[in-house]
Amino acid sequence: MPPFILELPMEVLADFCRRWKITELSIFGSALRKDFGPKSDIDLLVVFAADAQIGFLEWAQVQRELSGLFGRRVDLVSKRGLKPLIRDQVLASARVLYAA
Repeated sequence: MPPFILELPMEVLADFCRRWKITELSIFGSALRKDFGPKSDIDLLVVFAADAQIGFLEWAQVQRELSGLFGRRVDLVSKRGLKPLIRDQVLASARVLYAA
């Protein structure tokens, strides 16, 4: 199956990111490769503004809303929280969807 094609209007994504104080949202993983399939989730890398108040409940809400926008399960990963073992690989392959 071809990689994921974003069918979401960019203005909708930008409004969402501004509302949640997301300064950068990137896609990575199987959504960018040929092994992306109908049951694949979408891996998103997120950076929040320094003044964003994001706790566990807010994180879960952001993830739920993104799943709704993208029409499939989303795995939300903090750019700061990337494990050192995979950090370089993820950052090299990630494609920015939104940047403030």
